[in-house]
Amino acid sequence: MDLGLTGKVALVTGASEGLGRAIALRLAAEGMGVAVAARNEPRLRELAHEIEASGGRCLVHPADLRIPDAPAGFAAAAERHFGRIDLVVNNAGATVRGDFLQLTEEQWQDGFALKFLGAVRLCRAAWRSLAAQGGVIVNIAGVGGRTGSADFTIGGAVNAAILNLTKSLADRGVKDGVRVHALNPGYIRTGRLGRRVAQLAAANNLSAEEALRRMSEDAGIARLGEPGEIAGVVAFLGSAQASYLQGVILDVDGGMTRTL
Repeated sequence: MDLGLTGKVALVTGASEGLGRAIALRLAAEGMGVAVAARNEPRLRELAHEIEASGGRCLVHPADLRIPDAPAGFAAAAERHFGRIDLVVNNAGATVRGDFLQLTEEQWQDGFALKFLGAVRLCRAAWRSLAAQGGVIVNIAGVGGRTGSADFTIGGAVNAAILNLTKSLADRGVKDGVRVHALNPGYIRTGRLGRRVAQLAAANNLSAEEALRRMSEDAGIARLGEPGEIAGVVAFLGSAQASYLQGVILDVDGGMTRTL
């Protein structure tokens, strides 16, 4: 199905690996110009080479989006290069797990600095351009924002804040013509999940396969998700096929989240 995205422009943060990389590749394959940001410039260059080798357009913008003026710099660079912004995908940010009583002030500050405040600042910087195009914001949050966990207090709090931000911006977006949504990925087969599985396996003297099986069983899901499955949902939400959706919070988690 042609999503009608050819010629439009997307900004994707945290694009050097995992979900961000998969999202950037999918949007480029749909014909979008893609501006990608992350701290790892070599990996961004590799991504851009792959996109351009397939005939796509890509702007590499290395940046630490925890720095307050960095998101605005990213939005400005993308608009200068492509002349428009149609879609913003806030994907950057990872938070540490651990015992609530052992987590430090610095870890809490860092958790909010990139994933939440980075998204706030990029939405603000790109808003007028998005409004001019009838554009879309997709925030990548996580299932921890809906279901609390003792060892994921920072991540859960950050993701919950992103979900509330999504609803608030969607309310503003009705007036300004900007659609705003959030995705809550579950267990997706990325390098980040692989590292978590390795830690679980080492701590319990398990093979990686057994650790994965136990994680899936405990979560009540049949299998892990693939990055491309998240990317496909982002592409749909960014398209006119989803034009009557506003403020959607979508759990893409294989059935992990069972609450209303």
